[in-house]
Amino acid sequence: MNNLKIARRLNNLTQENVAEMLGVERSTYTRYESGAIQPDNDKLKILASIYNVSIDFLLGADGKTLADKKKLIPVLGSVPAGTPIEAIEDVEEYIDIYPRLVKHGELFALRVQGDSMEPDLRSGDIAIVEKQEFVASGDVAVVRVNGEDVTLKRVKLTQKGIMLIPSNPAYDPLFFDTAQITTLPVTIIGKVIEIRRRL
Repeated sequence: MNNLKIARRLNNLTQENVAEMLGVERSTYTRYESGAIQPDNDKLKILASIYNVSIDFLLGADGKTLADKKKLIPVLGSVPAGTPIEAIEDVEEYIDIYPRLVKHGELFALRVQGDSMEPDLRSGDIAIVEKQEFVASGDVAVVRVNGEDVTLKRVKLTQKGIMLIPSNPAYDPLFFDTAQITTLPVTIIGKVIEIRRRL
């Protein structure tokens, strides 16, 4: 397995950055990442130094993934803080989590898109989410609507249903009654436990 792409993203480098450091064209480096060609030994040594990993790791020869070497969770695309849209679940990158978060259950991350949760959450923030089917009233959660569309909102639970509340007053809350929760359906994917903001 070729770990070049994950290692590059973890180090917040672009393909252009790394290609320049290697002294190759971007198209050549892209082929390294795709596995179409393999870097020579000198290039592998430079890459291992850039990413602070072993050559065996870059080539997948040590049998370990990046997640084995560090406490990492996947960033699964974007979640809209606005009108629900179809979720993107491709892994964009992996990010480190703090040791104190390891005690939580299954974790993943989503990139915030839109401004309905401002000022609490801004577009581009990374939301760390603990996967769970239930949250308390007042928690910020990732919620799936219509079985496909996903949104990020503060949850208010009532006897009549569930309200998804934006922080930005320019947006209206979304309300789903108990019948809609079952028929649409409306389901909780997880609770936001931390926000990362890249300055």
